[in-house]
Amino acid sequence: MHYYEVQHRIRHEELRREADLDRLAREAAKGRSAARSAAHEPEGRVSRKKGRSAWSRRRAEA
Repeated sequence: MHYYEVQHRIRHEELRREADLDRLAREAAKGRSAARSAAHEPEGRVSRKKGRSAWSRRRAEA
């Protein structure tokens, strides 16, 4: 194997590893943003306005 072939393979591996790290970082960022948006889903949560109006209704009844 010639010197340039070894250098070519080394460079190819470096680029492949870098691309893998970039891909993993993108997937992790996408996962975090999906988790963040899921935390704000209306299911199982009461919006602040609805909670406030229920609180004021109870307060008015008392």
